[in-house]
Amino acid sequence: MADNLDPIWKALGDATRREILDFLRGGPKTTTQIVERFPHLSRFAVMKHLDILRESKLVETRSEGRRRINSLNAAPIRQIAERWISKFDAVWSNTLLRVKEDAEAKPARRGTKTNPSS
Repeated sequence: MADNLDPIWKALGDATRREILDFLRGGPKTTTQIVERFPHLSRFAVMKHLDILRESKLVETRSEGRRRINSLNAAPIRQIAERWISKFDAVWSNTLLRVKEDAEAKPARRGTKTNPSS
């Protein structure tokens, strides 16, 4: 059974695509601006990365004349957080609460012990 989040995981699995998303966090960018941000890659390679990001719905693109404006869409990342991360929040919260309670209880226990050498 395929997970409907697979395209998002695939898109996030590549460092260049994550860097493109980080770049878009600063606001919408033209495709040319994104290509210029990665001078070590060909235009074709950047376009392939953008295609994968669009397929995963992490990037939305609109046309303004001949320019293509790319924007970050954080909703799919939210889906991942809700599907995977939020399920573990309760586990970590409970664990941290137990650690806190144990740490706070230890000084109280030390104070109640009797000293046999007194």
